[in-house]
Amino acid sequence: MNPKFSEYILETTSANDFKVVEKIQNLWSDYGKIIRIQLENSIHNTIIAKYIRLPQETHHPRGWNTNNSHARKIKSYRVEEHWYKNHSRKTSTNCRVPRHLGSLQLNNESIILMEDLDHSGYAKRIQTPSSMAIKTCIKWLANFHICFLNTIDEELWSQGSYWHLKTRPDELKALKDMRLKKAAHKIDLSLDNITYKTLIHGDAKLANFCFNDTEDKVAAVDFQYIGMGCGMKDLAYFIGSCLTEDQCEYQEEILLDYYFKEAEQAILQSDNNINIKDIEQEWRPLYHNAWADFHRFLKGWSPNHWKINSYSERLCEKVITELS
Repeated sequence: MNPKFSEYILETTSANDFKVVEKIQNLWSDYGKIIRIQLENSIHNTIIAKYIRLPQETHHPRGWNTNNSHARKIKSYRVEEHWYKNHSRKTSTNCRVPRHLGSLQLNNESIILMEDLDHSGYAKRIQTPSSMAIKTCIKWLANFHICFLNTIDEELWSQGSYWHLKTRPDELKALKDMRLKKAAHKIDLSLDNITYKTLIHGDAKLANFCFNDTEDKVAAVDFQYIGMGCGMKDLAYFIGSCLTEDQCEYQEEILLDYYFKEAEQAILQSDNNINIKDIEQEWRPLYHNAWADFHRFLKGWSPNHWKINSYSERLCEKVITELS
C-alpha cells in the first residue's frame, strides 16, 4: 500500500497509529482487498478499508478478461466512492449503510474508509436465511428505493446493476438462446423506460447484507453498481440469491406484497407525496421482466450456472411472449 494511504488513514481518523488486523476478502478478479484496521487513540476502535489497486494483468474466475470487463470495474469503484461521499448520509436507519469516513485516489490505487459495521452491531452474516432475514432485507430494499426516488446523479451508473445490457455486450454475443437474445433489447427498454425511477443497489445479493443478532435489522455494503432503475431489479435479484427454485415460485406474490407494504410505510414516514399505488402499478408487472433480464445475462455469462432453472425459463418465456 502506498505510504500516503497510511498517512491519510491516520489523518482521517485522528489516530496515533494503526495496524491491519484482518483481510476480510479479496476484491473480484484480484482488483484489491477489503481489510479491517485497528486504530490507536481514535474515536474509532476499528474501521474498514476498501483498497483498490488496478492489476497489470486481470484474472477473471470465469474467463471474462475483456476490455469491457476491465473498464466496467474501473468505473464501478469510482461510482462507489462517489456514492459513499455524496449520498450515503441520506439513508435512514431502515436502509442502513456504513458511514463513509473518507476516500483517496492516487494514480492506479484508491482507498475508501468506512465504519466497521461489525463494531456497530451488524456482525452476523447469513448463508441460509430465515424468513425473518429475508423480510428484513426486503424492508431495507423498499426503504432504500423510496429514499432515492427520482435521484439523478450523472456520476453514478445511468442504469444500475452489473448485468444491464449496455455494459454486457460480450455476454449478449455469447448467448446461445436466440429467442431470448432477440428479445433482450425489449426487456431492457421495458425496465428503463419508466416513470418512477430510483437508485437501485445493483448487487443486492444476500452476501452483501450484514445483520444484527436477532436478524430484524440489517445494513448493506458494496455499492459499485448503484444507479438509476426500477426497484424490481434489486428485488428479483435478491430473492433469486437466497431462495430455491420452488420457494421463488411459491413465495413470489407474498414477497411482492410485503415489499410494497414496506414501501408504503416508507413513503408515509417521508416527505414524499407520491402515491404508492402508482409506483406499484408500474413496477409490479416488471418483476418478471427484471427476472428475465438477469436470466439473459446469466445464460450468456455462465450457461451452466445453478440459478438457471425451469422457473426462470418459464418466466422468461412469459415475458418474451408479452413483449412480442
